[in-house]
Amino acid sequence: MDNDNIIEIKNLTIQYKTDERTVEAVNGLNLTLSRGETLGLVGETGAGKTTTALGIMGLIPDPPGIVTEGEIIFQGQDLLKLNKHKLRAIRGKKISMIFQDPMTSLNPVVTVGDQIAESFRIHEKLSYADATLKAKEMLELVGIPGERYSEYPHQFSGGMKQRVIIAIALSCNPELLLADEPTTALDVTIQAQVLDLISKLKREKNTSMILITHDLGVVVEVCDKVAIMYAGEIVEYGSLIQIYDNTCHPYTKGLFGSIPDIESKADRLNPIPGLMPDPANLPDGCSFEPRCKYSCEKCKTHNPPAIEVEAGHFVKCFSTEKGGNE
Repeated sequence: MDNDNIIEIKNLTIQYKTDERTVEAVNGLNLTLSRGETLGLVGETGAGKTTTALGIMGLIPDPPGIVTEGEIIFQGQDLLKLNKHKLRAIRGKKISMIFQDPMTSLNPVVTVGDQIAESFRIHEKLSYADATLKAKEMLELVGIPGERYSEYPHQFSGGMKQRVIIAIALSCNPELLLADEPTTALDVTIQAQVLDLISKLKREKNTSMILITHDLGVVVEVCDKVAIMYAGEIVEYGSLIQIYDNTCHPYTKGLFGSIPDIESKADRLNPIPGLMPDPANLPDGCSFEPRCKYSCEKCKTHNPPAIEVEAGHFVKCFSTEKGGNE
């Protein structure tokens, strides 16, 4: 593993198995993230973004979830091979996660201060008094007065709850932060405040981050690299400039075409036709083929490999072999 990389994911495959069917949630995923970088993991609902993050955290519900293949290398260790005790020591201290819904991520019968202080008591072995002091400092850091330590989640607005979640995630100065759609449940003004807060804290602590979102506007504000995910696979990967200025995959083009542009007049947006395929019944070839206007017979029977179209820019599409699509 490159010393500059904080995490390297190789051929990660995650399935949810029941008696009736097998859901192929993540299929041969490969990702690399350098220290201090922010990667935007983008895709529609059901693409496998959250399952990827839960796989990194070791929180895939088992049963029915199972990691069938792959490696997640973090600081020279394969997280998938660690026992629960060693993984628990890493989770929350070196790798933290901001969960998607602040309304359900906090324990309603425990004060917000105690929920933050718990991280300090578990991972840094601080006394109750010292942990309380540090928790109040974290509240102040995310813009909440320390005297609100003893209040309960129901006494906070949605935006304030999200700030508490961020304080919990950043309490032990993690080296890798997984942010699962941290602004989805918030109004636009609070979204901007939360993104500014995450970016500020990330810069101050040099934290690497994987930002999970379906909002390409959010990505351009905070990310260095972008991975476009579809049906459990990374279909396009590259730097922010490569993805935005040299968009190659038809799915990525469709995502950009679905965004309203205030500078151009259009009667209608150009949405991607159809729906994400059923992960329990994926197509034999390219998963995007049924929705793709560039598809050919080969696409129906063969899954395209990731092709490097320029340095560091990878695309899973047969059209790139023919010089790109129009």
